[in-house]
Amino acid sequence: MDTDTVRSPAADDSAGRRREQRGWYFYDWACSVYSTTVVTVFLGPYLTTVAEAAADADGFVHPLGVPVRAGSFFAYAVSLSVVVAVLVMPLVGAAADRTGRKKPLLAAAAYTGAAATAGMFFLDGDRYVLGGLLLVVANAAQSVAMMLYNSYLPQIAPPEERDAVSSRGWAFGYAAGALVLVANLVLYTGHDSFGISEGMAVRICLASAGLWWGAFALIPLRRLRDRRVPAREAALPGFRQLAATVRDMRRHPLTLAFLLAYLVYNDGIQTVISQASVYGSKELGLGQSTLIVAVLLVQVLAVAGALLLGRLARRYGAKRTILGSLVAWTLTLAAGYFLPAGAPVWFFVLAAGIGLVLGGSQALSRSLFSHLVPPGKEAEYFSAYEISDRGLSWLGPLLFGLTYQLTGSYRDAILSLVGFFVLGFVMLARVPVRRAIADAGNAVPQRI
Repeated sequence: MDTDTVRSPAADDSAGRRREQRGWYFYDWACSVYSTTVVTVFLGPYLTTVAEAAADADGFVHPLGVPVRAGSFFAYAVSLSVVVAVLVMPLVGAAADRTGRKKPLLAAAAYTGAAATAGMFFLDGDRYVLGGLLLVVANAAQSVAMMLYNSYLPQIAPPEERDAVSSRGWAFGYAAGALVLVANLVLYTGHDSFGISEGMAVRICLASAGLWWGAFALIPLRRLRDRRVPAREAALPGFRQLAATVRDMRRHPLTLAFLLAYLVYNDGIQTVISQASVYGSKELGLGQSTLIVAVLLVQVLAVAGALLLGRLARRYGAKRTILGSLVAWTLTLAAGYFLPAGAPVWFFVLAAGIGLVLGGSQALSRSLFSHLVPPGKEAEYFSAYEISDRGLSWLGPLLFGLTYQLTGSYRDAILSLVGFFVLGFVMLARVPVRRAIADAGNAVPQRI
C-alpha cells in the first residue's frame, strides 16, 4: 500500500471539520440576504408606505381594531415577531439537544422563513396586515433557524478556532448581502427600462431574498452533521422551557451576566439594523437608491470589519475588542442624530462607521458566548442567546416606535438607542470571562 496516500484519523477528523465549517459558513450566505434586502433596506419603508396608504385621515391604521400610527407599524410588527420567537425557540432548542437532530429542525425553520419571504411578492396596495403577518412569520423563523445554526459552532470548531470561524461566517453573510444588493440596485433604479413599476421592483427584490435563502440553505443542510444522543424526556412548553434554561443558567451566573450584557447592547444593534432605512427615508428625505447604496457600503465594509475585528481579537482578546466596538457604536449613533436632511454624503459616512463595527461586534459576541456554554447544552443555551440576539430585541423597536409616536421625530427615536450601547458596555466590562469559561466546564483559551 502506498503510505503517501494513507490519511491518519486526526487528518480525517480535521478534513471533516473543515468541510463542516465551510458548509456552516453558507447558512450565513443564505439567510443574511433576508436581513439585508428585506429587514434593512426594502420592507421598512415599503411596508410603512403601504400602511400609510391604508391609514385614516389622522394617519392611523387599525389592525384588530387597535389604533397604530402608520409610521410605527413596521417597528411594532418586528416586536411582535420577537414575542412569537420567544415562545418557540426554547422548545426547539431543548428538543434539538435532547434528540441531537438539529438538521431537520433547521430545515423546517429555514424553509418556513424562506417561503414567507417569497410570499412578500404579493404585498401591494394597502395590504399592510399581510405584510405584517409575513414579517412576523419570516422573522420568527429566522430567529429559530439562527439559534440552531449558532449552536453548531462549539461542535464544529475547537476553542482556539472559534473567533476566526465565527468571523468568517459573518463575512460570508455580508458578502452575500452585498452581492444581492447590487442586483437589487440594478433592478430598482432601472425598473422603467425593465418595463415594471417601482412597487413591482421592490416586491421582486423582497421575494428574491426568500428564493436565495431557500436555494443556498441546501449547502449547510448537506454538510452539517447531527450528533446523535439518546432520546430524553419530552421538551417543556415554550416559556416553561425558557424558565428551566434560565434556572440552569443560575448555576453559571457569569454566563448569565454576559448574556444580559449582550441582550442590552445587541438590542441597540438590531434596532439600528431594522430602523436605519426608515430613518434615512422618512427623516432625512433620502431616496431608495441612496439607501440601497448606503446599505451596500455597510455590507462591503462589514466583511472587512468582521475579519479585522477577528484579527484584533486574536491580539487583544474578544472581550476588549467588543468593548471597543461598543464605544464606536455609541459615537456613530450619536453622530447620526445630527445628520442634515437631504445630504447623502454624510449618511454614507455614517454607514461606513456602522459597517466597520457591525459584523465584528456580532461575530465576536457569538464566539465568546460559545465558550460559556456547558457541554451538551449548546442548542438550549443558544436559544437563550438568540432570544437576546433577536428574541428580546423587541425592546429597541418598541422604544423607537413609542418615541416616534410620542414626539413625531425620528431623530429623537434614533437618539433613544444610545443608552443600549452605554449600558451594555458597563455590564460587559464587569464580566470576568476567563472565570466564566472555567465555571462552565470548558478549557480557557490562551487569549480571550
